[in-house]
Amino acid sequence: MDVLDTSGLKCPLPVLKAKKALKTMAAGDQLTVIATDPGAMKDFHHFCEASGDTLQSATEVDGVLTFVISKVG
Repeated sequence: MDVLDTSGLKCPLPVLKAKKALKTMAAGDQLTVIATDPGAMKDFHHFCEASGDTLQSATEVDGVLTFVISKVG
């Protein structure tokens, strides 16, 4: 599982960096994204709906958002 730390970046940068990272991954691989922009919660849900990748989990603890995305296809 790869980890992408986008802490401190404002949307849409966390999603754009995740999209770039997912392009290099094989189907079934998982990417964990760490973000601090509150808007990322909505953005990652929309991104996964649009891309077809699976949002396995989206959590928030003390202002730190963690997303686990499974690459599809």
